[in-house]
Amino acid sequence: MTTGLSGDLHGKVVVITGGTQGIGGAAALRCAEWGAAGLVLAARDTAKGEAAVAASAALGCRAVFVPVDLAGADAPGQILAACDTAFGRIDGLVNAAALTDRGGFDDATPEFFDRMMAVNARAPFLLMQGALQRMRRDSIAGSIVNVLSMNAHCGAPDLSAYSASKGALSTLTRNAANAFLKDRIRVNGINVGWADTPNERALQSRIHPDGPRWLETASAARPFGRLINTDELADLIAFLLSRHSGMMTGTLLDYEQRVLGAA
Repeated sequence: MTTGLSGDLHGKVVVITGGTQGIGGAAALRCAEWGAAGLVLAARDTAKGEAAVAASAALGCRAVFVPVDLAGADAPGQILAACDTAFGRIDGLVNAAALTDRGGFDDATPEFFDRMMAVNARAPFLLMQGALQRMRRDSIAGSIVNVLSMNAHCGAPDLSAYSASKGALSTLTRNAANAFLKDRIRVNGINVGWADTPNERALQSRIHPDGPRWLETASAARPFGRLINTDELADLIAFLLSRHSGMMTGTLLDYEQRVLGAA
């Protein structure tokens, strides 16, 4: 779904983690539709990666797939090195990949917590670090978008570790925005509410009381009669990457069907 802003990312090179499906996959297609010159898509599934590269190519955008597990400390470096090799520059970064596994104070193990923080906080930090250094090196007024979660505000009891990881990334988002103000590099985040993604469908089909019918039940109970979809999140991500978001930086947008703090 293109918009009236199509073409605004003309000539830009964007790195997207989780860029083969869900929110990251939708964002990749939107960037291609908006005229991006190059995409670096990082994820674990090679088949999905090849399909995403082909989909971008069909829209006239060259894409490179990097198969990595973001739990590895060297993964961010591999992604950025691939971007250097393929395009020689980076204009935008979208940290969309994340683990959403359940684990709280009752049952989360040290290993579970460490992996959650490695994928959801450490990897984005290292990617931001490398991207920011390259943007500053090349005097590029780039943009970074971190896909966060409404759970960063608190989260359900079984999402303690996940909520902590997103809370950490929220702070890093504002810290980076402040640190690179003079370089005119913008860093923003989106606190996403309950969204309909492939991972969420698979998870809820297992754990929701209504099983395979969970989406129908959940949608009916939401104010807008549906869950958030990936297309609208892709529009917002592309907007934040583009000049149309102006001087917005250090902003954490709550994208949810309720007003935080309302009675």
